[in-house]
Amino acid sequence: MRVLLLEDDTVVRSHVATALRSQGYAVDETDSLAGADERTFITEYSAAVFDRFVSDGDSMDLVKTMRSRGDHTAVIFLTAAVELDERIAGLDSGGDDYLTKPFALGELLARVRAIARRPPTTEAPLLEYQDLQVDTVSFRAVRHGRQLNLTPKEFAILHFLTRHAGDVVSRSDLVEHCWDEFADPRSNIVDVRVGLLRQKLGDPPILHTVRGIGYTIR
Repeated sequence: MRVLLLEDDTVVRSHVATALRSQGYAVDETDSLAGADERTFITEYSAAVFDRFVSDGDSMDLVKTMRSRGDHTAVIFLTAAVELDERIAGLDSGGDDYLTKPFALGELLARVRAIARRPPTTEAPLLEYQDLQVDTVSFRAVRHGRQLNLTPKEFAILHFLTRHAGDVVSRSDLVEHCWDEFADPRSNIVDVRVGLLRQKLGDPPILHTVRGIGYTIR
């Protein structure tokens, strides 16, 4: 799952990003509305954590812009403002949750897990292909009636491939949706993770390599 973090306090941003990555999320970081606007325009995120007030403005305005262009990424606002009307305004702008500073990292992680479990409006919460079931709410995958013991990264890969079952997904597509912006698409990190996932899926093979192009579930 890929998360966008907008926070202009370097220390807070570092702590939050580290905590998110420890839970298996791919995290893109930015300290400005301009940077967040650019990233949301070109990248699909499972969730976003936005500091409400940053150096170049109010992230509430960015969320309004995102919603106007059809971007329904779930957004958690972080803010030092405790006034009720400020919280209401943030939620009414299209935000999905609100957390006031100072906050406990454990609570933030729980809130990210909660909003990331919400499937996109166009996607069913349970993806099924032949004898494979991928539950996007509980983050569980089952094949042959057996629950698969997947890491967060393996689940993210399987989720994306199952969403596109029958299609060939390129390595660069997997990097874009399952890793953060610091991943090197030229490395063998994708091949290694896919290889481990293929072993866990078992026989008969359902995850195939299309040489020179990418991977497919079929």
